[in-house]
Amino acid sequence: MRFSRLLSRWQGVVLSLLGIVATLWLAASGQLGLYIHPRYYGFTVIMAVLAAVLCLAAFAFVPGSTDEDDEHEGHATPAPRGRRWAMLGGAAIIVGSAIALLALPPAALSSATVEQRELNSGSAAVDAPDLVGADTAAFTVRDWASLLAQNPSPDDVAGTPVDVVGFVTADPAGSADVFYIARFVVTCCAVDAQPVGVPVHFPGWQEQFQTDDWVEASGAFIRNPDATGATPLTLLPETIEPVEQPAEPYVY
Repeated sequence: MRFSRLLSRWQGVVLSLLGIVATLWLAASGQLGLYIHPRYYGFTVIMAVLAAVLCLAAFAFVPGSTDEDDEHEGHATPAPRGRRWAMLGGAAIIVGSAIALLALPPAALSSATVEQRELNSGSAAVDAPDLVGADTAAFTVRDWASLLAQNPSPDDVAGTPVDVVGFVTADPAGSADVFYIARFVVTCCAVDAQPVGVPVHFPGWQEQFQTDDWVEASGAFIRNPDATGATPLTLLPETIEPVEQPAEPYVY
C-alpha cells in the first residue's frame, strides 16, 4: 500500500489518537483544569479511554485498502504532483497537531483573552446575591467583582479589608493609573471562560508589573480618584506582592 493512501485513510484516526493522548497526559499531570471545569474530569477521562479503545480497534479490525480496491472504486488516480501535495499536506497537519497538543506547554488563559472578551460582563460578575455586609474572608476575585457590580455606596464598603489574587491586566477604559487584578470564571471549559476583575488604583503600576504577572493585593475600596473612570470604586492597595500562578488559576 502506498504511503499517501495509507496516510489519507488513517489521518482522522491518528489525529484522534493525538487528542486522546494529550487529554490523558493533561489529566495525569494535573493540568486538565487549564481547559475544563473540575466537575468534568472523570467524564472526560472515561470518554478519552473509550475513544482510545475504538481507535485501536480501527487499526486492528478495519482492513487497509489496496491498489486494486482503489481501482474498483472507479475513482481516477490523482496526478503524481497532486498526490504528493496531498501527502505533504496530510503529514503537515499531523505533525502540526502533534506539536500543538504534545510539545507546546499548556497555559492558562491570559490578558490576551481578556482583550477579546468583555471584562466583568454578564452573569460572571453579577449572578450573585447581595454581597454588601457579607463575610468577605473567603471572597474571590469573582465575589469582589460581583459586589462592585451591585454599585454599593462607598460608605457601605469603607474599611472592609480586601485581599485578592489574580493576574495583571490593563484597564479596558484606558486609565493609566488603574489596572485590574483578574481571573477567569469557567462554567464548562476554557471556551466559555469569562474574565472578572477588581480595579486597582496604582499610578505607575507599569514600572513594577507587566500584564499577566500574578499578584496578591491587600487594601480597601475608595472612590475612584479618576472622575471619568468606568467604575465608581477602586481598590487602594496597602501591599501588592508578586505570587506564583495558583494550581487552579480559574474560579468556579
